[in-house]
Amino acid sequence: MDTDIINIFTGQFIKEVEPNIHVVMLWDKAGFHTSGRLKMPENMTIVPLPSHSPELNPVENLWHYFRSHFWSNRAYADYDDLRLAAVDGWQKAALNPEIVKSVCRAEYTERSI
Repeated sequence: MDTDIINIFTGQFIKEVEPNIHVVMLWDKAGFHTSGRLKMPENMTIVPLPSHSPELNPVENLWHYFRSHFWSNRAYADYDDLRLAAVDGWQKAALNPEIVKSVCRAEYTERSI
């Protein structure tokens, strides 16, 4: 990952959002998320999470799930096999709302103020 990739991501992501919608994303403070070269769309706001706080970012649990259920303790014949395994894991887990709700559940997001 680097700033150029993040700029491509935000540019593609925002094309999927209606122009009158404002997007808020929670991000950690990885260098490519905080670079001065980052180009944020006008209708997107980034809320940085505190440093060293993966417990505040529920998607971190999804990466752990991928590694433990799909990507660890395996050998791949080549890059294409690795890529296909990554896509397969993504489709089975991240595109399954029940898995995402279960794995990414964060009690603090469910409390009302």
